Amino acid sequence: MSAIHQSPARERIDLAPAAASRGPGPTLEQQRARVAWLFVTPMLVAVALVAAWPLGRTIAFSFTDAYLDALDNWVVIGFANYVALFQDPLWWRAVGITAAFTVVSVGLETLLGLVIALTLNAHMPGRGLLRAAVLIPWAIPTVISAKMWGWMLHDLYGVVNAGLMRLGLIDAPWAWLAEPKLAFASVVAVDVWKATPFMTLLILAALQILPREIYQAGKIDGASPIRMFLRVTLPLIRPALLVAIIFRGLDAMRVFDVIYVLTGNNPATTTMSVYARQQLVDFQDVGYGSAAATSLFLIVALATAIVITVGRVNVSGAGERR
Repeated sequence: MSAIHQSPARERIDLAPAAASRGPGPTLEQQRARVAWLFVTPMLVAVALVAAWPLGRTIAFSFTDAYLDALDNWVVIGFANYVALFQDPLWWRAVGITAAFTVVSVGLETLLGLVIALTLNAHMPGRGLLRAAVLIPWAIPTVISAKMWGWMLHDLYGVVNAGLMRLGLIDAPWAWLAEPKLAFASVVAVDVWKATPFMTLLILAALQILPREIYQAGKIDGASPIRMFLRVTLPLIRPALLVAIIFRGLDAMRVFDVIYVLTGNNPATTTMSVYARQQLVDFQDVGYGSAAATSLFLIVALATAIVITVGRVNVSGAGERR
């Protein structure tokens, strides 16, 4: 009996040096990090092959006096293009228009997307059909939707003017895409119509995973729907809302297709992307246009870093208060 009782102890004593020699294995977080990098690496390689070369070539051209008709005959001029760019009032006007377009369009898309997502998240008949219908504007290619809206907003035979005149809201056709204020409002409206389903989809996905027990407890405590939204729903969907705003903000800051198709080179809607394209293609100044494109890239990258940093600080601060 004594031998039987002593054998497990001997096994533990014998196995202890072997376990100590092997050392501690990778933690669960380290294993997850390795798997994450394993999945992300192919995407990073593809992005490097597709985007790194054009971006690097654009940055390199921004330090030269290259022109489109003589790309093989250029001279390095340092930061002269950037100095001229930052002294150009038209560039700063394009920066202001881009900032205004981003703030207004993304703000309206976030507000409308939140309202539509809350509506679609409610239990009601035909909810699936409504969800599918909401995604239709987002599914239409941007150039096609912009061309469609261009015909609808035409000052002579557009259906928008015809409808407003029949309703008695206007006396004469409006030049929606020619007058400065109307042109800016038109491109914002078309962008909001196009991109609001994207915001709705992301917000609705966040609403779908919220625990129902919290709302049941709120009803028992007598909390009003507005208080539940402000104190429960909004803080819980804040990470998804921040991601949606970042993605839409990036798209809005570098917007080109919808504005160029609708208004062309209208000074009232010349964003940074339209300005860079004008310098590169219309004026064939590759060096100066590359400097504008590089500046746009740096502004977008800086804005993204600021938004992500501020968003993390707000989320962490809310967690500490709770």
